[in-house]
Amino acid sequence: MKIRANGIDVEYRIEGSGPWVMLSHSLSTDLRMWDGQAAALAARYTVLRYDTRGHGGSGVPPSPYAFADMAGDALALMDALGIAAVRFVGLSMGGMIGQHLALQAPERLERLVVASSTSRIPPEGAAIWDERIATVRAGGMAAMVEPTLGRWFTEAFRRDHPEAMARIGGMIRNSPPEGYIGCGMAIRGLDITGRLGAVRTPTLVVVGEQDPGTPVAASRAIAQAIPGARLEIIPDASHLCNIQREEAFNRLLLGFLAED
Repeated sequence: MKIRANGIDVEYRIEGSGPWVMLSHSLSTDLRMWDGQAAALAARYTVLRYDTRGHGGSGVPPSPYAFADMAGDALALMDALGIAAVRFVGLSMGGMIGQHLALQAPERLERLVVASSTSRIPPEGAAIWDERIATVRAGGMAAMVEPTLGRWFTEAFRRDHPEAMARIGGMIRNSPPEGYIGCGMAIRGLDITGRLGAVRTPTLVVVGEQDPGTPVAASRAIAQAIPGARLEIIPDASHLCNIQREEAFNRLLLGFLAED
């Protein structure tokens, strides 16, 4: 389904019944990244997942984007659907959006899960993003598939799960280049660690033990900066720990979302 929100068409899907849980995906995937979590959550919650601007079936405005835009999209989608507040779950870029929402509109978040994410891109990381953006500008998304899968999953998981690699690889390959560039430019300038002390939303931070892109140290910095936040490290998992260790991820997610 599509709805107009914050000046763009936003693709979204609603499943289940109960309190609202909103799922925000990583860069160069789409709402299907959350299939395993939506199935687990739908018995207890009304699950809202959506495609971030520049991704999937949502609009692709010209780059650059800013996290104020992406947080604004999430809030406008909630407004358009008449949702007062949600339990927000974001992974990677989605976790960055969640942190901005917790600072920008704390009254709209009942709980926050930040998975496989970071709150700051250091100078050496900015150079890596410049290189990735240049690669996409020059040749589209095809060149990003293999190196991205290599960062997102352990070698053993890639070898043993070719169907998952084909599914996620297809999402990467089919992501609109302009959307990748726009979101990549926003990520490149991320630096909000010093502001996270103002967050009052109950927060769970989750990371795969073997995540090379947003390593355990980045998640630990988020958890230490947000008062009362809890850090959970999932063994034998890389970046998309919600897929590689689906049962472990879902167990943590369901337990935290159900807390009073």
